[in-house]
Amino acid sequence: REERLAVASELWEQAQYREQRYAALAVLRAGPLMPEDEPLLRHLITTGAWWDLVDETAIHLVGPLREELDIRAWAVDDDIWIRRAAIICQVGKKGRTTDPALLAECIEANTDDRRFWITKAIGWALRDYAYTNPQWVREFVDSHDLAPLSAREATKHL
Repeated sequence: REERLAVASELWEQAQYREQRYAALAVLRAGPLMPEDEPLLRHLITTGAWWDLVDETAIHLVGPLREELDIRAWAVDDDIWIRRAAIICQVGKKGRTTDPALLAECIEANTDDRRFWITKAIGWALRDYAYTNPQWVREFVDSHDLAPLSAREATKHL
């Protein structure tokens, strides 16, 4: 585990091309991470600071640890990318293990932020959960003042 973390960290820090950072994330995905790796995860998100790296980190590395990390604190972080990670960390589960209370809290903490990367994340997270619980998503969208992009993305397949 330590060797895997060291290799990934070196790849990440020495990267001259995005693909090297993708490789670092692939190395990290090769085995489980622990809650004590939260500083590393936050570092990947804040230094990656673009949707491709943040989304991969959020969904595949943060997501499996979401019950052990304080994702609600991430949802109100000063960094937009940490907040995006909090919103989307449950995406890709097609609702099978989505915690709707966590999803709602992460979204509600960010509905006033109308920047693209946040509104798109909100819509994506809701659309993903709609595959399993469309009624919950309909009710959530109807009862919240979401950005038009968020509402449109959330209800795209309803």
